[in-house]
Amino acid sequence: MEAHELGREAFASDREFQLHSLRHSAAHVLAQAVLELHPEAKFGNGPPVKDGFYYDILLDKPLTPDDLKAIEERMREICKRNLPIVRKELSRDEAVQYFKERHQDFKVERVSLIPPNEVVSTYSQGDFTDLCRGPHVHRTGECKHVRLTTVAGAYWLGDPKNPQLQRVYGTVWPTAKELEEYLHRVEQAKLRDHRKLGKELGLFMLHEWAPGAVFWLPKGTVVYNLLSQKMRELLLSEGYVEVKTPLLFDSGLWKTSGHWDHYRDDMFQVLVREHGEGGSDGERQIKDREFALKPMNCPSHMLIFRSEKRSYRELPLRLHDQGVLHRNELSGALGGLTRVRQFSQDDAHIFLPEEQIGAEIQRMLGLVQRVYGKLGMGVEVFLATRPDAALGDVETWDRAEKTLAEAIVASGFKLQYKPKDGTFYGPKIDYQVTDAIGRQFQTATVQLDFQLPKRFGLTYVGADNAEHTPVVIHRAIYGSFERFIGILIEHFAGAFPLWLAPVQCRVLTVSETFVPYANEVVAALRKRGLRVELDASDASVGAKVRNSQVEKIPYAMMIGQREVEGRTVTLREYGKKDTVTLTLDEAVAKLAAEDDFHF
Repeated sequence: MEAHELGREAFASDREFQLHSLRHSAAHVLAQAVLELHPEAKFGNGPPVKDGFYYDILLDKPLTPDDLKAIEERMREICKRNLPIVRKELSRDEAVQYFKERHQDFKVERVSLIPPNEVVSTYSQGDFTDLCRGPHVHRTGECKHVRLTTVAGAYWLGDPKNPQLQRVYGTVWPTAKELEEYLHRVEQAKLRDHRKLGKELGLFMLHEWAPGAVFWLPKGTVVYNLLSQKMRELLLSEGYVEVKTPLLFDSGLWKTSGHWDHYRDDMFQVLVREHGEGGSDGERQIKDREFALKPMNCPSHMLIFRSEKRSYRELPLRLHDQGVLHRNELSGALGGLTRVRQFSQDDAHIFLPEEQIGAEIQRMLGLVQRVYGKLGMGVEVFLATRPDAALGDVETWDRAEKTLAEAIVASGFKLQYKPKDGTFYGPKIDYQVTDAIGRQFQTATVQLDFQLPKRFGLTYVGADNAEHTPVVIHRAIYGSFERFIGILIEHFAGAFPLWLAPVQCRVLTVSETFVPYANEVVAALRKRGLRVELDASDASVGAKVRNSQVEKIPYAMMIGQREVEGRTVTLREYGKKDTVTLTLDEAVAKLAAEDDFHF
């Protein structure tokens, strides 16, 4: 591997390296196809991205859907040529001269942006050569399972003062089957979009006057509170204690924790003008004091631990906090529930001696498997290692990473890495979950921290009567409630299982004659704690059933003459055409059993 080229060790897995190389090469095939069809084209950047690639291109005319089809067809021709992809190193002057001769002004500028200590290299396939660091596959034929998807606008280097280019997106996969599966997932994702379903099902709303903050509507609040309650029940049974901490803290807290130096740009800072007592001249003293809204709970939990003398007998001390957090995300990055500025987590911090870390991490990994398994989602884990800007000594980091790696393997997970992706205070374990249509999301995290306890001067008295510094484990299983609910909406396509559904059952009357018995049915369901609605409108029972299906309510319970006479109900489950008639007691017991859900 050449010194400047990204090699296998820079990626979490062989699969990630393979896809990165394939998509990088497909971007070059795209550029070659465009150049053959539009010789006047000038090229910006063409990187691989999640699930695909893009290339930024300057052209005299906007690209149409027909243009995309023609470009895609030419890409397939280039793949059929099966051209070898060859790397070559150049001096900077050689690279500038090469691209100047071909009027590729953006490439000339890009050469000047390459750090002086890096080698300048190109990759060629046939008559086409591009400035590139790599890596790539060996031949263009490997990129044949390709599809162009869309065109968007993008400024050169992201600066509105620069020319606007056309960004052509595409996707490529190692096999035709994987390509078709991905395209199917994309179509499914459009149907499952949590922003679309959230509006249709009345779960949440957003408003420009509170950017990045969610308004939970009545039905969405039910979902939120149920998830909060289920997690709280799980953690209390596992020895956690719940705390609540302030939202606003003096900057001194964040300076002590290190966030003021490492994280301040992502925090909402508040300058408070405080009015003190009168001075010698009788005037009230005024001074400005710096505060910030908390972006995480850990520093406040350090204060709780430090508030009293601690013994080794109390450890592990597991503090759970579902408090509100704020992070100053870029406005352009905000989107639905997946990226917000105000959120809450199923957050916890565990204070413990170093020798207890392995067992506690395995315990957490078991909880994660338990939660996501119950939700029908698969889990992978990744060990994120020391970043370049890290607190503490290398030996401590190495020891921490080794402990986490051993716990991952002992818990039965494959050991996969995210190099240099740990937090500034310690390595972490990231969880990648797979939803119902095969998409992966990062949710839960476990972070091992040797640094904050030292910065806050935390100690406990050990069995030897000496003072020791605890280690802290930061962990969340859902991650943020907001993002997690967005993932669940799409995972279930809005059709929540009965225990999580805002409305679990709708009772439907054939006519107003049967309303008295329907009210009795509703009362019986509510007595068992079930969330039920009555539709006694004048609409036909068929229309009422359709409305129940559109709203994705788990059960519709129909009441007519036969049901009244037999004290029964006719039950239809969401997504099914068949019905079943049960006694009222049987129906209530059936729904109550499905509602009896625990992680």
